[in-house]
Amino acid sequence: MVALPLLAPQSPLPSGFKGPRAEVLVELKRGERMTARELAGRVGISLNGIRHHLKELEAAGLVGYERVQRGGAGAPVFGYRLTAAGEALFPRRYKETLDQILDHLVAREGRAAAVGLLEAYFDSLASRLGPAVADLPPDERVRTVVQALSEEGYMAEGHATFCCGTVVERNCPIRGVAERFPEICDAEARFLATVLNGSVERRAHQLGGCSSCEYKVRFAHEGQETV
Repeated sequence: MVALPLLAPQSPLPSGFKGPRAEVLVELKRGERMTARELAGRVGISLNGIRHHLKELEAAGLVGYERVQRGGAGAPVFGYRLTAAGEALFPRRYKETLDQILDHLVAREGRAAAVGLLEAYFDSLASRLGPAVADLPPDERVRTVVQALSEEGYMAEGHATFCCGTVVERNCPIRGVAERFPEICDAEARFLATVLNGSVERRAHQLGGCSSCEYKVRFAHEGQETV
């Protein structure tokens, strides 16, 4: 078995923050649903100071809260936690880790195995979305698929009529991987054809120098499937 190389350590500080607010974010990363009093003790500033920072972080959409029970039958208190936007401030190495995994897979089993792994991502997405959109009219089908792609980081948008539609992706969250394995772009087109039940033609391609990827979709007639 080939061991993956160790990842280089990175700073744990949240991007764009320093001082007490950075410390608050770090403590919430370490211990979810902490009270203002607990945070004040960890950070070493006054309770009023912590509340001020929490209010600012909440206004920025980085921190949320909910009522939690502490110490038996006492009244519930606010427990603070990071939101998804707050979590995103911390260093992540998805690209570097994925590159290392793909390199080792190519070395051990060949390029086709790495391409198959990447294609499985769209196969999984199609399996999840397929049942949800199967009975929807074309415009709702496109809307649902575009929302799912946006949640994956593609900044997608689209529209459709009864016969045809367009899907545009403003961002490619796997751009570096696609440059090495452009086969995944064909897998993406097949994914769209499957979940939208139509023929798909790529009109613009980020790997070709365009600012977005654009797909033209022509929907299958009722009772007909086109992949």
